[in-house]
Amino acid sequence: MKILVQSQLKQVLIACVFFIAPCFLPSANAQLYNFTEEQMKSFTEKNPYGRFPGGRPMIPAAVLDTIRKMDIQVVEAIGSIPREYANQYEDGWKSIIPGKKLVGRAFTVQFMPSRPDLVAGMQSEADKNNFTGLNNRTTIDMLQKDDLVIVDLYGKVQGGTYVGDKLSYYIWKTTGTGLIVDGGIYLTENIAQSGMQAFYRGTYPGALSNATVSGINVPIRIGKAVIMPGDLVIGDQDGILAIPPQFVPNLIANVTKDRRRDVWMKKAFDLGKYKSSDIYGRPRDPKLLKQFEDYLKTGDSKLLPK
Repeated sequence: MKILVQSQLKQVLIACVFFIAPCFLPSANAQLYNFTEEQMKSFTEKNPYGRFPGGRPMIPAAVLDTIRKMDIQVVEAIGSIPREYANQYEDGWKSIIPGKKLVGRAFTVQFMPSRPDLVAGMQSEADKNNFTGLNNRTTIDMLQKDDLVIVDLYGKVQGGTYVGDKLSYYIWKTTGTGLIVDGGIYLTENIAQSGMQAFYRGTYPGALSNATVSGINVPIRIGKAVIMPGDLVIGDQDGILAIPPQFVPNLIANVTKDRRRDVWMKKAFDLGKYKSSDIYGRPRDPKLLKQFEDYLKTGDSKLLPK
């Protein structure tokens, strides 16, 4: 594939972001249909963490572990995303294990319906870069610990089954997370027995067909949500939420503060001597307000209402 001149490349990148079209770009690490390292860094320039080879943002394992231990919910996390990032949430999912959360770094995979000449062209490029094939196993073999594979199968269920029980088990043992598929999976009872969580649109008793990989670690659209490689993704009974890495540092502090707010106000209501308007939002009494604000900062139980 010939390298595009700068003006042409800019047009292609704009198309990638705003139209989520497949991007057949040259890659510094010989991975087809994804950003070069330079492009990945440019599109995720606000990432405050390290990066994987190839440039994908790498939220530290310690941060992910903290978020899991805190059991942060989607409804708690969404307030840490600025309002202008309005397309980060998607609901309407089925799940393998109701009530179990998913947390991980986004590894994005994009499919599109098959077309013989397109498939032949992409496979030709794959052969030049020593890819054995462009299929679901190609993407699965690229996963690492704490990756959460997010698959854009454009809602396809019949013939849109990204994995069954064996490949999902490989994902579970490799990443320790699970998967999110805007499409189908199958053998769900077997998958559930492994303990792995998955969010998906439906099931079909057959393998993936008439769909081809068109992008790996590119921006993808999952329903109403736009997900970038390296986003923090949380999934629970409310839906899935993609949090750009630059907003993750404040997430834990914001949730901690909000939880302290809940504890303090409910404790005040437990006393039975305050009206809701005396406490809810901000305490009216200046002395209580000072006590409340100090508790938000410290979490010291001595500052709880008595």
